[in-house]
Amino acid sequence: MTVIARDLNPDVRADLDGFVQVRRLALPYMLFTPESVAFDIAHAHPEARLRRLVAEEDGEIIGTAQVGIANESPEPGQGFVNVYVHPGRTRRGAGALLVRAAEEHLAAQDAVRLYAWVLDAPDNRAFAERFGYRASRSAHFLRLDLAHGALPPLQDLPPGVEIRPGSDFGDDPRPLFELDAEATLDEPSDIDTEFTDYEAWLDETWRNPLFSPELTSVALVDGRPAAFSAARTDGGFRYGTVMTGTARAHRGRGLAKHAKNDSLHRARAAGFTEAFTGNDAGNGPMLAINKWFGYETCATEVRYVRELA
Repeated sequence: MTVIARDLNPDVRADLDGFVQVRRLALPYMLFTPESVAFDIAHAHPEARLRRLVAEEDGEIIGTAQVGIANESPEPGQGFVNVYVHPGRTRRGAGALLVRAAEEHLAAQDAVRLYAWVLDAPDNRAFAERFGYRASRSAHFLRLDLAHGALPPLQDLPPGVEIRPGSDFGDDPRPLFELDAEATLDEPSDIDTEFTDYEAWLDETWRNPLFSPELTSVALVDGRPAAFSAARTDGGFRYGTVMTGTARAHRGRGLAKHAKNDSLHRARAAGFTEAFTGNDAGNGPMLAINKWFGYETCATEVRYVRELA
């Protein structure tokens, strides 16, 4: 059996299907489709130096890697390498091949620090540490049973507040970009993120085939967006919120909770049966909100870091 590492070819459907199959098996709490993988490659910012790698064993894709530079960070040289191997095809050398290929690419792009998400299991953590990575922060994947769970009822909105779907901003999404950019500044992370390029945000977020403007909910105060919950779907019955946040001037009023509750109710009414989200382990307020909705932790990842000489 021969295992090789190579670039994914977005023009080959078998490559896209193989990449998605491995990701769904390794990360069943995240949304992927062949179309979204191809879109990410086609619309990646040039400064991200993005590559999607696959490990192939006798024609079968058994491992994947997402590799690039965090170009939205104000600190240059922050690289990321996220490797996931088919759970039934481990210990074949696929992960090691992908890590080496990823690190060579990032070193050539002048990366000075590499970040990798690793599922919190002894074998996975030992693998990362063998390559010189050290553990940093952690994050939780959360799942909510929309088909059988009981959502909190929709509550009366505060005076001057209304909730509208993101699709109402189709002609001019810029107010949502500005709100997303402000909320993202305060997201706990090892890597600071600043959204400054509106056109890039349109390409990578608003036009992403997973993004659902119809199920995204926006809370407006006196007609201006103040909080939101951004939704994605995979074309089946799975729905996820990828960002929920509030403008700094309007925090402490429960607006994000109202927006997310609205989105969840509309997702259930549309026939979605599972809801997923994720939170940094240190984001106590958002974890408390999700617990209130009935989400339960289904997995944990640990961020590992390696300094490049």
